[in-house]
Amino acid sequence: ADIQTRDMLDLDVPTLRDGKYIIVESELDWYVKQVMESFVERAERIRNGGVDPSEDNFLKITHEARLLGTDARLLEADASDNSEGKLNRLVENVYYEYEKATREGIIGTQLIFSDIGTPKGKWREEMLTTPWHENGEFDVYNYIKTELVKQGIPAEEIAYIHDAKTDAAKDALFREMRAGTKKVLLGSTDKCGTGVNVQTHLVAMHHVDCPWKPSSIEQREGRGLRQGNENKEVAVYRYVTKQTFDAYSWSLIE
Repeated sequence: ADIQTRDMLDLDVPTLRDGKYIIVESELDWYVKQVMESFVERAERIRNGGVDPSEDNFLKITHEARLLGTDARLLEADASDNSEGKLNRLVENVYYEYEKATREGIIGTQLIFSDIGTPKGKWREEMLTTPWHENGEFDVYNYIKTELVKQGIPAEEIAYIHDAKTDAAKDALFREMRAGTKKVLLGSTDKCGTGVNVQTHLVAMHHVDCPWKPSSIEQREGRGLRQGNENKEVAVYRYVTKQTFDAYSWSLIE
């Protein structure tokens, strides 16, 4: 076989805005610092052989650390909402890109990727006023949509890939993204990777979390950095919570 990779071909594809990724670092709040300290203590007990693996193990700590790096409420629904946290920084940037496209008179669509905190139920209007712990289990998708609607983005312009249950529903959703009637699409790597052709008006992509494999990053970013995008540049945001498992995850991918 004669293999041609993308860097060997002169394809008309958008470049990264300003030629680099936009790294958004978030600060820890007191609660996250406390939980991180408890992870260290748990790890020490496991390493010293003082814990039965069925009760606690490094895989469990790793999973919980990934959740914590995204939002503490994924571990404890009553945890405080960190105003400087990753999800709130993401909401600010999505709204900035939305307004920027409006000012420039273009149809600007965006993709948000998260394999963590996928939707646990339908988004409801009352989520705009009801505290999260009263709604039950916290999830990333519904929180992001709620905050974006509060900023002023119409709810009907925000979609989850998870709501498209059939191939026909996915095709209809992708058409709406290409037409610009949907402006923001949230999805996981598996559901929003290969075969998702929504690049026409894409101006920004956001990595809420860091997947396990470099190929997953390429799949995500390949949704926008590809032929058929009418924009010359695409902003790619990567969100990292300092001093958490986030930094380790990105270094593994690197």
